[in-house]
Amino acid sequence: MIQIPKNIIEGIIHQALKELPNEACGLLTGKNGVVEKRYAMINVDFSPSHFSFNPAEQFQVFRSALADGTQIIANYHSHPESPARPSKEDIRLAFDPEITYLILSLASEKPVLKAFNIKDGVSEEVEIITTDKSADL
Repeated sequence: MIQIPKNIIEGIIHQALKELPNEACGLLTGKNGVVEKRYAMINVDFSPSHFSFNPAEQFQVFRSALADGTQIIANYHSHPESPARPSKEDIRLAFDPEITYLILSLASEKPVLKAFNIKDGVSEEVEIITTDKSADL
């Protein structure tokens, strides 16, 4: 289970729509499965079918989380034209079994956000609990 403030989810959707036709991506920080901050990242691949983080941006998020007393608890990316489920590439590149992987599908009229734990090449859907508590974008 992961708890995500509504305004963070809205921020992910806004970013994904803004970055079409490419995939959008970012990191979420917090504690104990509760998201506190969203860090929109640049998809350095500028691709509609895959994404890569900028290592300097990743390091900055890590440093910010450390300073806040939080940790990176999830990453997210969008699927502009495919369902909200991990692709084979997403599963292959899921190197951290301790974080949650969020995928936002824009394939239908209404965006669909789903969360997954991915470990040893196996993905398992995780419940998303939306909270009304505002968090930093």
